[in-house]
Amino acid sequence: MNAMRTAKDSRIAVVTGAGSGIGRAVAVELLRAGWSVALAGRRMETLEGTAALAPEGADGTDGTHGTDGASITGSSITGVSISGASIAVRTDVSQPEDVAALFAATADRFGRVDLLFNNAGTFGPGGVPVEELPYDAWRHVVDTNLNGAFLCAQAAYRQMKEQDPRGGRIINNGSISAHTPRPHSVAYTATKHALTGLTKALSLDGRPYGIAVGQIDIGNAATDMTDRMRTGALQANGEMAPEPVMDVADVARTVRHMAELPLEANVQFATVLATTMPYVGRG
Repeated sequence: MNAMRTAKDSRIAVVTGAGSGIGRAVAVELLRAGWSVALAGRRMETLEGTAALAPEGADGTDGTHGTDGASITGSSITGVSISGASIAVRTDVSQPEDVAALFAATADRFGRVDLLFNNAGTFGPGGVPVEELPYDAWRHVVDTNLNGAFLCAQAAYRQMKEQDPRGGRIINNGSISAHTPRPHSVAYTATKHALTGLTKALSLDGRPYGIAVGQIDIGNAATDMTDRMRTGALQANGEMAPEPVMDVADVARTVRHMAELPLEANVQFATVLATTMPYVGRG
């Protein structure tokens, strides 16, 4: 009979968009806390860079073999690299076959999945008015931010529902834009609003299987994506103004707190932002 597994019993995570920014910070925070982590992203070199930031001696397994004893070393499988407690898997989350391969590699290496941090995303072309936004650009944002999040959540569901002990947790990376848009951000804002609906539906549907689903909405974490905000970002009144940012490590610690709750408890929605950024009074 399946029983819920607590966070302390098993710590196997999949982090998408793990090669930079928030994804990298969260992956490293989890590795430092003793988790084993599957790092997913488009570029192996950045994923391997994340793996290299793990603390010395971190090792979540007893070797380089999956549960069936088959070797899955990076030298034998294209797009897979293993380093201690992490496995890096080249993944385009908008492609169903890539997502399936990611979760298969994770299960083969670690035996199960206890956490998905659904983080991969793109802002798309910045500063483009609605009437000038190319359809291809719109589609790319939707495919990455929404379709990719769905595909990864679906794969996680399938694994978590069937594994023993059953259950796990999904944390979706929303955004302040899931609440309030920035100017000229129609594709990003639409997908982040949709992600909130996805989170609610997944949370409800996961109850019978011990799958807890929550969302973290982040505002102005200091990453490459927010560098421009320090010098000036377009405001709702048409003016350019610099905006404060916060340490991305504070986001990572928040995600880890959400991840390490027992499955009987869930942070449904969390908002973490630079204290004085223009959010509450935006517009």
